Amino acid sequence: MKGSIPDDKLEEIRRRADIASLIGEYVTLKKAGKNFLGLCPFHREKTPSFTVSPEKQMFYCFGCGEGGNVFSFLMKLNHLTFPEAARHLAAKVGVNIPERQMSREEKERQSLGEQIRRVNDLAAGFFMETLQSQAGEEAREYLRKRGIAEEAVRTFRIGFAPEGWSRLHDFLKRRGVAPELAEQAGLLIARTGPAQGHYDRFRGRLMIPIEDVDGTVIAFGGRIIGPGEPKYMNSPESTVYTKGNNLYGLSRTREAIREKGFAILVEGYFDLISLWNAGILNVVAPLGTALTRAQVDLIRRYTGHVAAVFDPDEAGRKALTRSLELFLAGNVHAKAVILPDGLDPDDFVRRQGREKMEDLVAHALSMADYYIEQVLGGRGTLEENRDKLREAVSFLSRLGDDVDRNLFAKKVAEALAVDEEVLKAEVRRVLARGPATVAADRPKREADLEMDPLELSLIRMILDYPEKVAEVRESSILDHFRTEALKSLGEAILAAALEGKTSRDAVYFVDGLAAGPLREKLLALLVQESPYPPELIDRLLADAIGKIRERSHKEQAKLLTRRIKEAERANDLALSERLIAEKNQLLR
Repeated sequence: MKGSIPDDKLEEIRRRADIASLIGEYVTLKKAGKNFLGLCPFHREKTPSFTVSPEKQMFYCFGCGEGGNVFSFLMKLNHLTFPEAARHLAAKVGVNIPERQMSREEKERQSLGEQIRRVNDLAAGFFMETLQSQAGEEAREYLRKRGIAEEAVRTFRIGFAPEGWSRLHDFLKRRGVAPELAEQAGLLIARTGPAQGHYDRFRGRLMIPIEDVDGTVIAFGGRIIGPGEPKYMNSPESTVYTKGNNLYGLSRTREAIREKGFAILVEGYFDLISLWNAGILNVVAPLGTALTRAQVDLIRRYTGHVAAVFDPDEAGRKALTRSLELFLAGNVHAKAVILPDGLDPDDFVRRQGREKMEDLVAHALSMADYYIEQVLGGRGTLEENRDKLREAVSFLSRLGDDVDRNLFAKKVAEALAVDEEVLKAEVRRVLARGPATVAADRPKREADLEMDPLELSLIRMILDYPEKVAEVRESSILDHFRTEALKSLGEAILAAALEGKTSRDAVYFVDGLAAGPLREKLLALLVQESPYPPELIDRLLADAIGKIRERSHKEQAKLLTRRIKEAERANDLALSERLIAEKNQLLR
C-alpha cells in the first residue's frame, strides 16, 4: 500500500486511467501515428518533442528527458505526492478509495499540501453557504448590481465571509481543523501580544476561490463590498499556492480557450467573471502580480495565441513592454487590446456588450506592432527620441532569441528613423556587458551511461513481450551481463514475474528507477514503436541470448588463457591442466 491506498485500488486506477486523455487536459496534443505530440509542460520549446503513448500508457520528452506514467506526470506537473496524485486520478476515473480513520501517526505523515487543500475546500463551502444566507443579503445585492448572474456565482463558487472575528475559525474548529493548519492555509491569523488564539483573515468580504488548473481551491481573494481599504485582500502564499505560478479562472475556461484558439488575458477577478458572465468564456487573469514566465508557460499548454487587455496609461505601457518580452520568450503570439480611457474590461463589457468587446479583440494590433508603432514610434524632441532609443536598445537586449531580436531591430530602426546597423551594434555592446547565456533547448544533464547495446535490446524485448520472461530466466543470461544497472533491472523484472506480476506495464518498472541516464534512455526507447515484430521475436530473443553468451564465453576464455600462461610460468602443471580443461569445456 502507498499512502494508505490499497494496491488493488492502485491497479484499478492504472487500468482505467487513459494517459492521453489525462495529459490532454493540460497539454494540447496532436495525433502522430500511434502516439500524440505536444509542447512539453516541463521546459520551454518551440518544436513539439513531448510524446505520449496511449498504447504503453507513458509519456516522454525528447527535449528535456522527463518521462513516466500517469502518476508521475501529475506529481511532476502539480507538485503532488504519490497519494495525492493517486486520489486525484481515482476521482477522475471513478475508483472509490475507501476512507478509514487514520491513526495519529498517519495524520502526521499526510502531506501538508493535501491537508491545506482539504481546509480550503471546507472554507469555500462555508463562504458559499454564507452568501446564500441572511448574512449574505448585502453581498448578493452587490453582485446583482454588477450584473453577475447566478450561474456565474455557482461556476466560480463565489461566497461571502461574514463580519466577526471568529466565524470561520469556529466553523473549522467544529470540523476538527486545528487553527494552526488553517493559519498555514492563510485563512486565520495568529493573535499577537498577550492575547492567545487566532482570528479570521477575511471578514465582510465577497470571497472568490482561487483554483489550480484541476479546480482544487488553493487560495482566496476577498473583495470589500462597501467603502474601505484594501479593496482586495488575497491569501498569502502557502505550500499549495504561489501567485506567479497560477492563473485565475483557468480551470473553468481552458476548454473554451482551446475551442476558440486563443486566450483573453485580463487583470482582475471581476474582469474575468464579467466577461464570462457576458458569454466570453476564453479568459484568464494573473493573481494580483505582473505577468510571469510561469504563467505564460501555463497559457502555452492550451494555446499559442493571446489577446492581452491593457490600459492606455503609463502603467499599462510598462505592463505591455514586460508582457511582450515574456510572450516572445514563450513563443506565444500576442495581440494588444487597448481599452478606452478610464474603462476596464468589466466596465466595457457591461456598457458596450459582448459583441463590442469581441470586435475590439478581433481588430487589435499584434503586441509587437503596437509596441513599435505606439510606444516607440512617432517623432518627438531630440531628448524624447534619445529616451526611446535607449528603451529600444534595452528591450532588444533582453530578447533571448536571435531571430526575434533581428526582426525587431529592423522594425524599431524604421520606427525611430535610425540606422539599423547602428542600433544592432549598440545592442551587441549591451549584450557584451552582461553575463554569457547558453541557448539550449535541452538542459545540460549527466553524461550518458555506457550501456551494452545487446543487453539493452534484450531488456527491451522482455519489456515489450512479458511472456518471454520465463525463457530469459531459464537461460540465466543475466549472469553474463556487463552493465550492472541493466542486470539489476532484469533481475527485478524476473523477480516480479515470480510474484505473479508481469512487465506488461513496462513503464512502471522503468519509472521506478532512480532519475538518471538509464531511466531516461529506456523511457525514450519505450515511447517509440517496438522494433521487434511479433513474428520475429522468438528468433531475435534467441539471437540476443546467444550473442551475449558467446561474447561472455570469449571474454572468459581470454581470462583463462592468461591464467594458463601464468600457471605454466610458475611450473604449476596441475593448475594449468585444470584451467585448460575448463577452457575447452567453455568453448564447446
